Amino acid sequence: MAAMLDWNDLRYFLAVADGGSTLAAGRALRVSQTTVARRIAALEEVLGLTLFEKRQAGYALTAAGDELVERARQVQTAASGFADAAAAQNRDASGIVRITTQEIFAVHLLGPMLRELHERHPDIMIELDDSQDFRELGEGEADIALRSAYGDIGPGVVGRRLCDDDWTLYCSRGYAAEHGVPHTRAQLRKHAFIGGGGPKLWRAYSAWLHDLGLDDRVIMHHASAIGMMSAIRSGLGIAVLPRVIADADPELVQCVPPKGGHGRVMWLVTHERVRRAPRVRVVIDFLYDKISRHIRMLDERAADAAA
Repeated sequence: MAAMLDWNDLRYFLAVADGGSTLAAGRALRVSQTTVARRIAALEEVLGLTLFEKRQAGYALTAAGDELVERARQVQTAASGFADAAAAQNRDASGIVRITTQEIFAVHLLGPMLRELHERHPDIMIELDDSQDFRELGEGEADIALRSAYGDIGPGVVGRRLCDDDWTLYCSRGYAAEHGVPHTRAQLRKHAFIGGGGPKLWRAYSAWLHDLGLDDRVIMHHASAIGMMSAIRSGLGIAVLPRVIADADPELVQCVPPKGGHGRVMWLVTHERVRRAPRVRVVIDFLYDKISRHIRMLDERAADAAA
């Protein structure tokens, strides 16, 4: 396989061309003369060309080197322009960004990530909306949404797929130690379940329990996802939770594997009207990277446990 061109070597090429020697180039770049000579040799090897004639008075461009030097300057100018544009976008990345999602994702997934976002971009103010109401991105009710969807994500909405939004049953480690971990429908019938989590979460959750014939095993309802999570951790019972949250919690134990084939996908989305706004692009890029890393960590952990 052919060696790849290291674009950084063009800096050494131009420094020698301008300074007339590896010594002068080293001083300009604040590196050793040996480093400059080594990088020039590496560049010549990759290109298959001799760029300089080594004379007693210093380095002189060959015909090939002279022909390429202006091209190298164009690359240097383009790279500088790229860096300036990126810096300008960072300077322009200020203002309010409104994010909407379910409470359980806002508190347990996004919440821990927002400190680093603030440290990187202190001029961006986040408004995190975890209400039960569905926010219309097209009408400007939010800039970014973390949500699940079946099929089409909506007109004008553009997004990045994160993962299958798998949910299943969890209990606390304390509950498992006292009552055991149920793995079958018959075993589940002998356990207590915690309901609630808010209307949107409860719609999906109650359908889950109904399919398993466990409606009558619910002993408590919580109005919020935070309350439901607190009840599970206290050892009160079992509940259905999203894998992307629960599998990351060391205090929780998965009772049964998630059901496949549900078709529900977790998306990080925005709308065409704001997708190019620097503040929105910065936030959605940051969140996509952080959430994707989180999901990969969970997948690797699950693979290790199954091995």
